[in-house]
Amino acid sequence: MLYAALVFLPIITAAIAGIFQKWLGARPSELLTTAGLFISLALSIYAFWDVALLGHSQIVPLWQWISSGDFTADWTVRVDTLTAVMLVVVTGISALVHLYSIGYMRDDPGRPRFFSYLSLFTFAMLMLVTANNFLQVFFGWEGVGLASYLLIGFWYKKPSANAAALKAFVVNRVGDFGFLLGILAIFWVFGTLDFDAVFKAAPMVAGKTFTFAGQQVDILTTICLLLFVGAMGKSAQIGLHTWLPDAMEGPTPVSALIHAATMVTAGVFLVCRASPLFELAPDALAFVTFIGATTAFFAASVGLFQNDIKRVIAYSTCSQLGYMFVAAGVSAYGAAMFHLFTHAFFKALLFLAAGAVIVALHHEQDMRKMGGLRKQLPFTYWMMLIGNLALTGVGIPLLGLGTAGFYSKDAIINAAYLSGTPMGRYAFTLTLLAVAMTSFYSWRQFLMTFHGRYRGEDHHAWEEGGQHHALKLEEVHEPARTMLVPLAVLAAGALIAGIAFVHVFIGDAVFWRGAVAIANGHHGTSKIPLLIELAPLLLTALGFGIAYFFYIVKPELPAQLAARKGLIYTFLYRKWYFDELYDFLFVRPAKALGRLLWKWGDGKIIDGLGPDGVAARVLDATRGAVKLQSGYVYHYAFAMLIGVVGLATWFMLGGR
Repeated sequence: MLYAALVFLPIITAAIAGIFQKWLGARPSELLTTAGLFISLALSIYAFWDVALLGHSQIVPLWQWISSGDFTADWTVRVDTLTAVMLVVVTGISALVHLYSIGYMRDDPGRPRFFSYLSLFTFAMLMLVTANNFLQVFFGWEGVGLASYLLIGFWYKKPSANAAALKAFVVNRVGDFGFLLGILAIFWVFGTLDFDAVFKAAPMVAGKTFTFAGQQVDILTTICLLLFVGAMGKSAQIGLHTWLPDAMEGPTPVSALIHAATMVTAGVFLVCRASPLFELAPDALAFVTFIGATTAFFAASVGLFQNDIKRVIAYSTCSQLGYMFVAAGVSAYGAAMFHLFTHAFFKALLFLAAGAVIVALHHEQDMRKMGGLRKQLPFTYWMMLIGNLALTGVGIPLLGLGTAGFYSKDAIINAAYLSGTPMGRYAFTLTLLAVAMTSFYSWRQFLMTFHGRYRGEDHHAWEEGGQHHALKLEEVHEPARTMLVPLAVLAAGALIAGIAFVHVFIGDAVFWRGAVAIANGHHGTSKIPLLIELAPLLLTALGFGIAYFFYIVKPELPAQLAARKGLIYTFLYRKWYFDELYDFLFVRPAKALGRLLWKWGDGKIIDGLGPDGVAARVLDATRGAVKLQSGYVYHYAFAMLIGVVGLATWFMLGGR
């Protein structure tokens, strides 16, 4: 029952906080949900020790979920190494975000609802990672989609928040449709949805085809591509990425929880969980590599010129997820999960540190209105510095010493280089370019926020009590302690998680014990040329140097270049025009079709010929009848005469 308690404790506290919020109040609700998450975290750490390190994997059946004819689906908790890693990530980040939110949301009247939504999301994510069959995964998959909609649109009185929540919900439905088709295809081919049964039977299906549109199509490739479409939507890969930056409309703790460490990594988890299928579908793996590498490059390029501090981190998340898919695409599933693990620490740290800055500046998010905050926010400064060092992967390759991102990111680049495939070389090139861009936009954000001249006094102004106020630098101060403690914990993870677990996650088949198809050891450093080994560090230094020149040495240059609105700057600033393209291809035609169906289909045809039309004709007939009732005797006599003439005519012409 330990694992059942781990999974269901968040939903119990969420239900109590949500249903009884009027009686409990804000403080008990936040304490109850936070305590529940810390208990789940303690149980997750035990699960990691017992399952991942000691090898005591378990499958715990709870009850029969669905029984229909020959189809049955049990509600089962599966805890293997892959699950244990995800449990620590999900409950660890969620518990710290709960604690952080106590300070961040302290003035918000909807705190009980907010904490209830947070715990609801955590429960759905736990259901996803502990699933023992694809249908149970889909339950958790849709659950996190619902919870993310509620959290992104938490400030529902803001039109932008509502629009962002709807956008996230709709775009994810596109990916989810592909995922659902993949699940149906698995059941059609294998007759079951249980992981072990499907993976055991998969080799017998390898190489078999089916006829589609007159062509012979590989069965497993089709299934894997459909599953990956779902992963693309949830993990915001290029094409289905447009929801992620807009999701920053939600509170900052939501950004840290959903869009940095947990929900967006569900796609990576799915590919690693289904790795026995993907290993038998090399074309699908090549496509995964292509999408991951392209996303890593695309998102990094868009992040170069963004001015919203949270959007910069959001595009960084999108880019780093691309790295994870590159690793999975070249069969380095251990490296993919390792980067997922380390990324959770430093990306949540960056989001929460950005939240501390935002709170200190009266919820300002534009970096052009920041600067010079180092002395006012010294603790946040060091936390953001550690997060940036981990994100950019600063380390010493020859000594093997560095931050968490140094170990996991370099492992992925090395794996792409050693894959020896054309797609691997493509991924290697694009991920190296993304390293330089990541360094530039990360240090650009850091320097614009904490160094240089404070630009807030010219912009931060508001009306209060009929008087005009401006936020001065000396008025900026560190936020509440409950917001700072999680930063310190995450900073420790961003520094030591890499060196502590690199040899466990990568190349250790004993650690994974079959939880993923291949725990690759081929992406080690023994066969890597020195120049390739040093390339990420050199490109990171290059990105830092350019950022330092533009924002410290010549701080007037960025504004001058932006004012010119050059072709490349505009293209990247407008995010490759994906939103405009989708608006032209999908949004406007959908609106036009909806308007046509509303005005003509519903209004003119259905209502016009149906209820409205019948009612109008009745009214017309009534008006005509009313005109006959004039009240004049000669009118009635004339009507009687006409009736007599008509009756006589009928008899004369043959009536009997």
